[in-house]
Amino acid sequence: MDRKKLSEGILSAARKAADRILEIYNGDFAIRSKSDESPVTDADEAGERIILAELAVIAPKIPVIAEESVAAGRIPDIGDGVPFFLVDPLDGTKEFISRNGEFTVNIALIENGLPTLGAVILPALDTAYWADDEGTAWRQKGDGAPEIIRTRQPAADGLVVVASKSHRDSKTDDYLAQLPVKEVIAAGSSAKLCRVAEGSADLYPRLGRTMEWDIAAGHAVLRAAGGRIERLDNGEALTYGKPGLDNPHFAAWGR
Repeated sequence: MDRKKLSEGILSAARKAADRILEIYNGDFAIRSKSDESPVTDADEAGERIILAELAVIAPKIPVIAEESVAAGRIPDIGDGVPFFLVDPLDGTKEFISRNGEFTVNIALIENGLPTLGAVILPALDTAYWADDEGTAWRQKGDGAPEIIRTRQPAADGLVVVASKSHRDSKTDDYLAQLPVKEVIAAGSSAKLCRVAEGSADLYPRLGRTMEWDIAAGHAVLRAAGGRIERLDNGEALTYGKPGLDNPHFAAWGR
């Protein structure tokens, strides 16, 4: 497997899906409810179709776990130690529906339980983040030159925290009350992980339900930028391929 071509293919697939999703975002779209009552739009489904078709060309032997496919009951067998893709074609559907721009397209490659390659695109903000085959994290805004990003050391006067715009609750506030926090920034989708990766925030805690595909691509970028995600139940590193594909509560740290 040519990892450079695979990394480039992941980014290309995410960009193609982002272009189509942006077209839908700028027009009229239907909103429906899935069996768990979460919203889904034409953009979720169109983006996933594009990504699945692209991944089938660049890596036909690697199984893909994708959000809308899982909702339809299509879950491949990944077995123990088998590399697989995690795909969330539109993370932040509520942000998409409210048209605030903070939604993302996400593709990650999982190897030995960890995200090693990944791309996160913010279509409405024309910004891309990715982790390449050399373990470097990148950001590109519009047609500007790609730039390497790194996490930062927290300032002595306290932490800058990025928290969920749609899902912040009292448990999160209780957790933050134990830390030296100087500022809390609200943001949507997996963009929060990218904020930590680029060094504009120090911590993203999530004390609510997430699925593996929600955060895997952002986790790949964060790891490549020098950060980490820890489980809050045992302090261990967050891994993927868990039964049910649910994540425990976690904290994403820059340093």
